[in-house]
Amino acid sequence: MGRESATALTVAGWAAGVGCTAAILGTPYLRFGYRSPELHLVLDSVDACVALLLAYLLAGRLRRTRRWRDLLLAVGLVVLAVVGLGVALSVHLLPVEARSTIGVWLPVTLRTAAALLIAAAASVGDRPVPPQRLQWGLVTPLLALLLAAALVVVLRDSLPTAVTVRDHPLSDRPAIRGHAVLVAAQALVAGCFLYASVRFTAQARKSGEELLTWLGPGCALLGFARINYLVFPSLYSGWLYTGDLLRTGGYACLLVGAAREIRRYWAARADLAVVEDRRRLARELHDGVLQELAWIRSEARTLSHRIHEAQDAESETAVQSILDASDRALDEARAAVDALGTGPDEPLGYALHRSARDVAERHGARVVVELDDSVRADQTQRHHLARITREAVGNALRHGGASYVRVTLDATASGGRLVVKDDGCGFDVQGATARSGYGLTSMRARAQALPGTFVLESAPGQGTTVEVDW
Repeated sequence: MGRESATALTVAGWAAGVGCTAAILGTPYLRFGYRSPELHLVLDSVDACVALLLAYLLAGRLRRTRRWRDLLLAVGLVVLAVVGLGVALSVHLLPVEARSTIGVWLPVTLRTAAALLIAAAASVGDRPVPPQRLQWGLVTPLLALLLAAALVVVLRDSLPTAVTVRDHPLSDRPAIRGHAVLVAAQALVAGCFLYASVRFTAQARKSGEELLTWLGPGCALLGFARINYLVFPSLYSGWLYTGDLLRTGGYACLLVGAAREIRRYWAARADLAVVEDRRRLARELHDGVLQELAWIRSEARTLSHRIHEAQDAESETAVQSILDASDRALDEARAAVDALGTGPDEPLGYALHRSARDVAERHGARVVVELDDSVRADQTQRHHLARITREAVGNALRHGGASYVRVTLDATASGGRLVVKDDGCGFDVQGATARSGYGLTSMRARAQALPGTFVLESAPGQGTTVEVDW
């Protein structure tokens, strides 16, 4: 997804939260309420499983990235999962009179701490975790949460009733009221989630990460769910209200983000496997085919010297053809090794410089390379341009007898311009075009595939200039 999608998705999440909350507060007829303690448990369990899945993925990424954001976000999601799977389920094992005290204050305390951790994760961004602090970064938040939970358990007899549910005489829906501290905790959690939504979206626009893209709208819906809980604290009763639906919508966004993260991980693994296979093939070509071609070229050159001494013109011509074919085969093989052994992110300037240098070193010639690093090209274009450079420089040195070659890469309004100019003997362009030499045909076809234009200028005794614009 594009980076603009992060803003669009977050705006959609905020719009859904604002619209739903405004409709509920402004129109009493839309106060959705449905009593179902069992469905509450189902939603708590599903939401907790989503949080646990995302925390697991973040823990795996933490091993590679070592970032505070992944660490704090993983711990916060683990706490939310523990509340949903452990605390929310065990509350029903408590005596009835304890369910509205410790049964509410314990999950409220843990959820508030988790929201603070998620807001902290959104604040720290990509800051790395020092290796010596990684273990403490994992243990310290968990110990603090255990101490807070233990404190709530110790003070259970002095805790006030958190949620009261009274039947309304004029309505079939109950009047659910929360304690002032509970309302304040919900407001704090809502603020943390909404702040995290904005921060994650800003980071997603900068980095383009799929997970951050979906954390923005997810946190927005979770934040507006807490705003709904300010009015209807249904999370700690057997009634379902809009806050529960918004909360589940937020976790649905997190589930999509987790699925995107899994897909990105396996796509990266597939790309890595392709790169490793390409490097293996490059090694095989270098250690096998290249060595054999180099031996053939060396033996042909030795044979050429002997025939030259014997003054056998016909045989010398045949051996020279073999030498030329060997040079072309070596050049093609080296180009294949370079293409297989380089990564997809290699800069264009580096690829062109390496191509020109490799050819020049074999012929002992001088090549000057002037490159504009601002010129960009994708992997396919970079391959075509490198092969054009290699062919043009090779032709100048092998056939033109050039002692000096200049390779220039400049940025243009439409893209870029590659120019290879030499001081060789030159040739008749029209005659060469009529003969349709393979090298010229190949360069022209590669230039058109960029897509771009190919211009060849040369004359006997005036050198050759190859120009490619794309």
